Amino acid sequence: MPKPRKNAALSNEQLMVMTINEVVAQLVKAVKDKRDINLNKLKSAIASKYGLSSQPRLVDLIAAVPPEHKHVLLPHLKAKPVRSASGIVVIAVMCKPHRCPHIAMTGNVCVYCPGGPDSDFEYSTQSYTGYEPTSMRAIRARYNPYIQTRHRIEQLQQLGHACDKVEFIVMGGTFMCLSEEYRDYFIRNLHDALSGHSSSSVDEAVSYSERSRTKCVGITIETRPDYCLKKHLSEMLRYGCTRLEIGVQSVYEDVARDTNRGHTVRAVCESFHLSKDAGFKVVAHMMPDLPNVGWDRDLAQFAEYFENPAFRSDGLKIYPTLVIRGTGLYELWRTGRYRSYPSTMLIDLVARILALVPPWTRVYRIQRDIPMPLVTSGVEHGNLRELVLARMAELGASCRDVRTREVGIQEIHSRVRPYQIELIRRDYVANGGWETFLAYEDPYQDILIGLLRLRQCSPQTFRQELRVSSQVDADPLCSIVRELHVYGSAVPIAAKDPTKFQHQGFGALLMEEAERIAREEHGSVKIAVISGVGTRDYYRKLGYELEGPYMTKMLRHAEEATSIATGAYFNYLDGNRSPVLAIVVIDIKLLLYLPGAVLFMFLRNHPVYQTSSMDVSKLRRCSWIGHPTSVLHSTGRYLGGEPDSFGLSLRNGKPVITRMVGKVPVEFMACIDDATLRDGIGLALVT
Repeated sequence: MPKPRKNAALSNEQLMVMTINEVVAQLVKAVKDKRDINLNKLKSAIASKYGLSSQPRLVDLIAAVPPEHKHVLLPHLKAKPVRSASGIVVIAVMCKPHRCPHIAMTGNVCVYCPGGPDSDFEYSTQSYTGYEPTSMRAIRARYNPYIQTRHRIEQLQQLGHACDKVEFIVMGGTFMCLSEEYRDYFIRNLHDALSGHSSSSVDEAVSYSERSRTKCVGITIETRPDYCLKKHLSEMLRYGCTRLEIGVQSVYEDVARDTNRGHTVRAVCESFHLSKDAGFKVVAHMMPDLPNVGWDRDLAQFAEYFENPAFRSDGLKIYPTLVIRGTGLYELWRTGRYRSYPSTMLIDLVARILALVPPWTRVYRIQRDIPMPLVTSGVEHGNLRELVLARMAELGASCRDVRTREVGIQEIHSRVRPYQIELIRRDYVANGGWETFLAYEDPYQDILIGLLRLRQCSPQTFRQELRVSSQVDADPLCSIVRELHVYGSAVPIAAKDPTKFQHQGFGALLMEEAERIAREEHGSVKIAVISGVGTRDYYRKLGYELEGPYMTKMLRHAEEATSIATGAYFNYLDGNRSPVLAIVVIDIKLLLYLPGAVLFMFLRNHPVYQTSSMDVSKLRRCSWIGHPTSVLHSTGRYLGGEPDSFGLSLRNGKPVITRMVGKVPVEFMACIDDATLRDGIGLALVT
């Protein structure tokens, strides 16, 4: 019970101001004395001292901090610190409500999709209800992109977040199906909201945004596979877009058909390939618990998704299916033709899915923001991630995705900091290209500080900026950095904080290693970066120049590039010096993009050869692709299907050589024991 007021003549507002000032003064003194202080107890004690029944709000305390103390106090007062724990602040904006583009072809929207002009939630955008936090902010702003951006930045600043580095997410359905005039208006106003300039074109807005105090470090656009064609990708590059969120939902053709998706799974694979060839980061939306799937098939599709190079996106949003009134799925549920998984079954499924996630993939979300009262059937808990992590602990499993291991997230949830940082490299094949995932990590505590995604551009690359050779289907001799990100709490531009990880040189070191790999291993003449508009000056300091939407740098002259010719690599065991294994690569580019062209030759005429004595350290003059499981799928079905094509696959957990007989992989020869592979003999390539 609050104490009686000491001065009854003062109003509640005046007493609150006095309380706020005293709390701030106590905090300043505690920081100077290097003392820890419990903010909630301090607020309660001082509010009680002045006879107030309520405590001061955090936003009011932040507003009252003197300018000279802001840099010290704001990190301690920050509300919802996870908002900037990844080193940037994300601003979600929504475009105007519009109909789904595939209605004209299929006659209706997807069976599970709420929202849109023709739905029960008529003022909402497609696939949203209008009651999500982002939707409500957009409706209050009448879907004006400028107002949405300005209001959200003000909110985050009031909560104590540094908004120097902003990433936009454009939500609200398939943005690229809208008219070009509206799209240009929308993107122009996003950039103008950061720069304060009133632009007449997208190019002008991008130019001013590049020099803005608040930097646009990236734009993410939600889209569909059939709106990720070359013309759409080129337009999104013009906007300053760096990441795509593509609705996949399922890897099964029958499920895509039954749910009325309006596109094929093949279109998904092609959109991933085109997007990565243009340098975009790709995030997929996947939905477990769809009709006619089942628990076992659901788990199998995620295993397929992570293992099959035709998929393997950089990020993932997992949205368990929800039954919402007004949808086709609601009618199936009402008539008993669809039933959601029980809560425990769904939690167990998602836990097992997260255990499959490779360390180069980031899981952004595992449930939607739709309020529970609007959900008729489906997820019953708002804290699904917490329940899933608890189930994983019971199973003895762990999630090693990027988000779980980020240093900023670890500091918030586990109160741990890295102390032994190493450069870790992982290579894998995805979407027709050789991907390298570089990261500075503390491997002992499994904490990730910063990452870089490098891709060797494939012969199908369609952007001329990414081709040194003008010949169609020729090696473009170019590599592209698709992402560079240093994590940890956001540090303002031009500022340094020794307790944080941003602006400590990790990014420059990652770029240096990426350039070395591109030059020495890819044989590239040129390296490019798909850069956010606001980060171009950073790359200029590293010697890059603006070329179209990319920042590029020549690694050497084209005539100096050395081709990797046909050849064989012989490994000699110590002692007898007899050749054991020779791998002949007809063409390194065919290896990376046409795996069926790989020829394996074994000089010893043994029907089966297996040894545990071969050591990775004895292999010389090799370039590494990665683990055999990263090179070729365990079923071998995408090896090309050509007669006499060979590849690596797994049998009983051990790598074996498979030969394609027609379209059927047949075990041909056992390979090296997997215990000796360490970080992986992928394929040894002649250099």
